[in-house]
Amino acid sequence: MKLGIVGLPNVGKSTLFNAITNAGAESANYPFCTIDPNVGMVAVPDYRLDKLSQMYNPKKTTPAVIEFVDIAGLVKGASRGEGLGNKFLGNIRMTDAIVHVVRCFDDDNVIHVEGSTDPLRDIDTIDLELVMADLEMVDRRIDKAKKAAKGDKKFLQEAADFEGLRDWLNDGKSARTYEAVDIAAEYPDCELLSLKPVIYAANLDEDGFADPAAVPYYNQVANRAAEQGAQVIPVCAKLEAEIAELDAEEKAMFLEDLGIAESGLDRLVKASYSLLGLISYLTSGEDECRAWTITRGTRAPQAAGKIHSDFERGFIRAEVVSYEDLMACGTMAAAREKGLIRSEGKEYVVQDGDIILFRFNV
Repeated sequence: MKLGIVGLPNVGKSTLFNAITNAGAESANYPFCTIDPNVGMVAVPDYRLDKLSQMYNPKKTTPAVIEFVDIAGLVKGASRGEGLGNKFLGNIRMTDAIVHVVRCFDDDNVIHVEGSTDPLRDIDTIDLELVMADLEMVDRRIDKAKKAAKGDKKFLQEAADFEGLRDWLNDGKSARTYEAVDIAAEYPDCELLSLKPVIYAANLDEDGFADPAAVPYYNQVANRAAEQGAQVIPVCAKLEAEIAELDAEEKAMFLEDLGIAESGLDRLVKASYSLLGLISYLTSGEDECRAWTITRGTRAPQAAGKIHSDFERGFIRAEVVSYEDLMACGTMAAAREKGLIRSEGKEYVVQDGDIILFRFNV
């Protein structure tokens, strides 16, 4: 899973990226500090994997990972190439979803490219640039479909579908809110920027982060997210940077002192999984305990294929126990004695937290 962190210049993108990835991207108080995208791989926090590792004490523990891409700040006119906009928009195109960082605090010491704090204006600026870039692509798609329709009438429907989408985009609305046609399902090869799922990361100061609901800026972003069917999470990039320097025990104490249940990274990971319809299943043993990321609804053979293509081709069955049942029993042997390890076939849909041993023919 690859998430692109976007936003206007100087809203806290690189600070947040540094905090959650410890990648050391340059972060400074001026626009376009980031030119080339910084990439960081982040381990997905999973208490179930931690418990399995304590149980098996394996040689290796391998968590699922998310790839974060810190994309340089977009500005008005990015779709026309302003501020290296074409390059930055191309970087967004390679991601699965967008984390849109929106500044939700006032601070005269931190320069805002527009000169003032206005979350809805900032969101509209980015959304419009994505829509404008999509309009160019949609126009090309319509022209191509109409030319193809001269030899095959089936392309007339494609042209009509995209003409309807073009009208929608011309009203300044994003492709992901277009309901007349399920563009993503009907045309999976269509890489529209405004079709990508979005999580709004509302970047608050420390006071605001303690009680986001009391911050008007945050509520504006939350309401906009609700209108779009998007998600919003409160973050404080400055605090996340401090948390990133702590070990696990210090981190827990720090969050407890703040009255916060989990870090911004933990919330962001959960929101990302939910947004993209992802779950994790687990494999365990003395050699390795590992979490594997799959799409919700994946059947057992395809889940096995995540480990190795031979597992999918030669799939026989999956021996499955839920994480909760294993923890209640204490050992795999005890779970087997109680009949809690199930033998599942090719039609079994893997559930979040399943612990699986795949049987297969070579």
